[in-house]
Amino acid sequence: MKIAVTAASGQLGAAIVKATVALTSKQDVIALARSPEKAKHLGVEVRLGDYNQVEQLEQSLQSVDVLLLVSGMDAPDKRIGQHRNVINAAKKAGVKKIVYTSVQGAEENTAFSPVIQSNRQTEQDIKDSGLDWVIGRNGIYIEPDVEYIENYKKAGKITNCAGDGKCGYTIRDELAYAYAHMLTETKHHGQTYNLHGEALSQYQLAEYLNQAFDANLSYQPMSVADYRLDRIEELGEFIGSVIAGIYQGIAEGKSDNPSHYQQAAGRAHQTWPDYFNHLKQQHQ
Repeated sequence: MKIAVTAASGQLGAAIVKATVALTSKQDVIALARSPEKAKHLGVEVRLGDYNQVEQLEQSLQSVDVLLLVSGMDAPDKRIGQHRNVINAAKKAGVKKIVYTSVQGAEENTAFSPVIQSNRQTEQDIKDSGLDWVIGRNGIYIEPDVEYIENYKKAGKITNCAGDGKCGYTIRDELAYAYAHMLTETKHHGQTYNLHGEALSQYQLAEYLNQAFDANLSYQPMSVADYRLDRIEELGEFIGSVIAGIYQGIAEGKSDNPSHYQQAAGRAHQTWPDYFNHLKQQHQ
């Protein structure tokens, strides 16, 4: 069985390639990338994979049985058509199954909702494709908060508009482990899984970061409007608004969903005490 993974030069795609190789072999996995040289380090066959190039995709998907489609990073309206290019090329090339990395979040009334809506449309397009399918709805990565620790320390606090809302956080390597099983096992066909660990409030997140990095952070909630302006100032209009929308969705409870990680992966998600204890050991 040949398994192809799109966007393999990205962090999630690369992690899924490695996890799938660990379950199968290097000969069974093909990495697709818009810039193949950026995926060479993965040690598997690399083929061109640009979501805008249908004929190229069709060529690159020859001999592939199962395809992992990593959700694109373009604007939501462009993303739907790009994903359709991949789905149509997969059908023409004889791919039998598509696994899609979707996302959880508020489906309306936030600046992140257009992204969610585009993902839901792709989920439907995959279901309508006539191919076998599995959909994962990823929780929010916890790594960006960890990588932001020095900024948090300088500020002495975490500020956003999540309020008391809880968020189903996850880790890229945990997602990759689940997707490797979803790719290689037939029992997942026709399933949509929420993929995340224990849901955390921002107050709990601050406490875990304090323990891991010997910090003294507090969490201070902001209004959606103020946080949006804060993020736009640092990151620009589009990304700033989207990030504010993500945290608004957390405040509204849209990221606190039942987790199906155990069903998808065959084991429990890593616990946050284990994860942050490991970070603490690395930090010491």
